[in-house]
Parts: sequence; C-alpha cells; structure tokens
Amino acid sequence: RDEGHSKSFILLIIPKTFSTTMSNTKPLVGVLAIQGAFEEHQACLEASGCRTKQIRTVADMNEETLDGMVLPGGESTAMGLIGTVSSDGSKNVWQALREFIDVDQKPTWGTCAGMILLAERCVGASAVIQDGQALIGGMDILVCRNYFGSQVSSFEMPTPPPPNSEDSRQYPGVFIRAPAILSAGQDVKVLGKVLATPCRQAAVVLQELEQKIAKGETVVQMGVVDALERNNGSIKHRAVIKVDDEEEEKKETNKFEEPVIELPGAADGSNAREVICAVQKNNLLCTAFHPELTNDHRWHQYFASMVKNSMA
Repeated sequence: RDEGHSKSFILLIIPKTFSTTMSNTKPLVGVLAIQGAFEEHQACLEASGCRTKQIRTVADMNEETLDGMVLPGGESTAMGLIGTVSSDGSKNVWQALREFIDVDQKPTWGTCAGMILLAERCVGASAVIQDGQALIGGMDILVCRNYFGSQVSSFEMPTPPPPNSEDSRQYPGVFIRAPAILSAGQDVKVLGKVLATPCRQAAVVLQELEQKIAKGETVVQMGVVDALERNNGSIKHRAVIKVDDEEEEKKETNKFEEPVIELPGAADGSNAREVICAVQKNNLLCTAFHPELTNDHRWHQYFASMVKNSMA
C-alpha cells in the first residue's frame, strides 16, 4: 500500500511452469530444414499460433511429438539427395516422413519443391540424377517441374484463397521456378487453378506427353523428361511401352493399375493452360506457390487449423 495515496496494488507472481504449460498447448509443427525457405515458414506458422522445430534428421523428428510437418520451397533434387542418405543403414529422413504421412497420418504441407516431393508422379525431373528424383509421395498428382520457367522468370499472380477463409480476396501467389499440377486423382480436392503459359522446356514436356498418351503409350520415362512413380514406398522406374493388342502383358518393372492422366488443354490461339496450383487429400496439403514469402498468413492459418483439428 502506498501511504501517500489511497490506491492499493497487488503483485501477481505467475509460476514459470504455468507459462510453459500454456505455450505447450500450441501445436508443434516440424519444418524440414535441409534446404529452402524454412525460416520464413517458421515465422508465418508462429504468427498463426503454432510452435515450430527445424527438422534435419530422423533424431530431430523423434525428440518431441510433432503435430504437423511442412516441406518448404527450395531445390527438390538437392533435398532428395540429402533426405535419402543413411550412413549406417538405419531409417533415413524420407522413410521417416513416409511413416509420418502414411502411418501416423499427421498433417503435412508441401510448398513448391515440397509439393514435388509429395507427388506420386513427376515429369521434367533433373536429368543429372542417374536414378531419378527421390519422391516421398502420398499425393495422387502428376507434377511438371519448372512449369512456369527458370529463376529469372519468377513472378507474382492472384490465386484463389484457402478454403473457409473469412477474407475472400485473391491470394498473392509467389511463383519461383515453380511446378504445376497437370493431373489430380479422383480423391484429391482441387483448391485452386491458374491460367498460365508453360515455359519452353515445359511446353516440350507437355507436347511429348500428349503425343504418347494419344498413342496409348505408358508414359513414365521419356527422353526429354524423367518421369517417376512411387509404388509401395519405393521409387519404381518403368520404360515407355506402347500398348499393343498382341502383347500378352506390359513389360514393366512393377505391375499395378495405371492412373488415368488427363492433361489440361491449351487455350485457343495460345499455349496457356489452366493448371492446378493447390490441392488437398485428407492430411496432405500442396501449393505450387510460396505463401511463406508474403505477409498474408491465410494459407498458414488454414494449415494450422488442419493441425489443430487433427489433435482434437
């Protein structure tokens, strides 16, 4: 009590354990920190009510219970080379992520390069990798790498906002050497499309794909692209084999039912196509653009809601 005044003051001492407990009620989201814009994702997630943890090893994933995972934009080929390394024959990061997605069914979001890694099929992959690109898989989509062009062709364009957003304004999609989704499975929910012209290299890929599909060929690996598909947790390569009525069976590395691939058609008078830029399938979310490079946190808020709902 202040003797010179009539007011009284009460000092509240909050135990440290109480504040720690309150902090731990926030979901913990791992951000793959092998390469790419992981720090930017962390800042956006933390602004959206999540705690974050950088993930580089399997041990990082096991130190604390993760409620969700983000695979950032960056260089998917470099990420794949590092993520599949195991010095002592133990589980590598890619194998641990597949378990996180398929077994634990935890919410996982891939942006740009991260979207490529979550795709079941990818065309236009790096030709310098002898055994192709290491995909984690899980999302039934066909992705074309570098659809929008090289690094110097980066741009920003309006894209649809995330589902259930109170703010219905278009979202500022930042595309940096970005991929595009050409085809999505029936159980994949399309959240956004954009009309865009493919770069020259991607146009060649699309032309080759269209020709082979029209001829009834099994399109998985071609001269101008390196097309891969994940089957039962591992990457399988198959040759391009024309379907012939006289053939007794397809000469494939592994036999499984072929997905129906329908490519987006080109607009009249131009080569622009309506391609998919955002999809969701159960616990998986993919965006072709970089939400972490804007001040608009609506996509991060949407993913945070996915994580919180999975914890309920």
